[in-house]
Amino acid sequence: MKFGIFYELQLPRPWETGSEQQLFKNALDQVELADGLGVDYAWIVEHHFLEEYSHCPAPEVFLGAASQRTKDIRLGHGIIQLTTNHPARVAERVATLDLISDGRVEFGMGEGGSLTELAPFDRTIPEKREVWEDAVRAVMPMFADGGFEYDGPHFKFPLRNVLPKPVQKPHPPLWVACSQLQTIEMAGRRGMGALGFQFISADAAHAWVHAYYNSFTKRMDKLTNYETNPNMALVSYFMCAETDEEARRRADGIPFFQFALKFYSADRLGEGRDRPPPGTVDLWAEYEAWKKANPEGHAKAISGGLIGSPETIRNRLRKYSSSHVDQIILLNQAGKNSHEHICESLELFANEVMPEFQEMEPEHQEWKRQVLEGEIELEELDTDPYQSRFSENSVQLDPVKTAAAGD
Repeated sequence: MKFGIFYELQLPRPWETGSEQQLFKNALDQVELADGLGVDYAWIVEHHFLEEYSHCPAPEVFLGAASQRTKDIRLGHGIIQLTTNHPARVAERVATLDLISDGRVEFGMGEGGSLTELAPFDRTIPEKREVWEDAVRAVMPMFADGGFEYDGPHFKFPLRNVLPKPVQKPHPPLWVACSQLQTIEMAGRRGMGALGFQFISADAAHAWVHAYYNSFTKRMDKLTNYETNPNMALVSYFMCAETDEEARRRADGIPFFQFALKFYSADRLGEGRDRPPPGTVDLWAEYEAWKKANPEGHAKAISGGLIGSPETIRNRLRKYSSSHVDQIILLNQAGKNSHEHICESLELFANEVMPEFQEMEPEHQEWKRQVLEGEIELEELDTDPYQSRFSENSVQLDPVKTAAAGD
């Protein structure tokens, strides 16, 4: 099993002068530390206009800085929004980052998840999948030598040679953002790695791995000509400390992450609803009020994931490992989790937990080879019980029935 770290670059209110600058400096320090500890991947999102939840609109800049402070860790776009970026600019930035990082880029692609992000770029919720598919068809040939022109329903591009070209040939590994089971299956069908931004149990992971690899091996339908990337990664909440109690105490940012995600979700606001106007909601204050009113819900929210002592986390990871998840991505930078606790958590995990699962990687790769070559046929499991993006312990919020929160 391989391991990654994951960044939304969350910054809850109240904001002070220098808060954003310190946020970026701390995150870069953490990536450098993770590289030295032997963590395999660092993933960072692209989001726009999402106050408190994510202050990361330019992931290529962050990853470019990280590339100069690290040697081995893979630098992952998790993801680039193909709906809000021109394909040529995507190809240029990905290739440039691949050059300056000596070929360490992972190219994750996504659609964008909210009207708040899409509308300023003249995109809508109903069209975003079609725009994403058109962008994939446009961007992939741009990595090849020579000129290219494209005439699609959403993007048109005259004959040009898009420069520079990446170190990795024919292109960096491809991933797609997956927030539900249907997109996991879609990733397999498209021949791309699945970046599972879900927070699910090991039992659900077992079913989702089967769904992904069955789609990859039996129902492949690539969008255009590109190298496939059979990989299934799942994000997990994370905080490692000497005791379970201390880990939960240090992980208060994890329920905030869940709260923020649910607070602005389509399930709560309604499909296609915009978020409240800027500055009208103090998300951290809303979270603190929820926590005070729901102590049992808060306790449940920090009882799952990979939050606990090294022994607790080892036991939970063994279940994921037996499900044949390729990579677990650790979500540690959330809410007001402190820089010191994040670094201590990574160090303890790397020293006391990670080696056991790194030693099992050759065995996992052999299993995967047999699956991909048809020597092992995976059962088509019933995935109906595992459709939810969240575990039963996650933060629960009631839907908004009238105006959006903060009105």
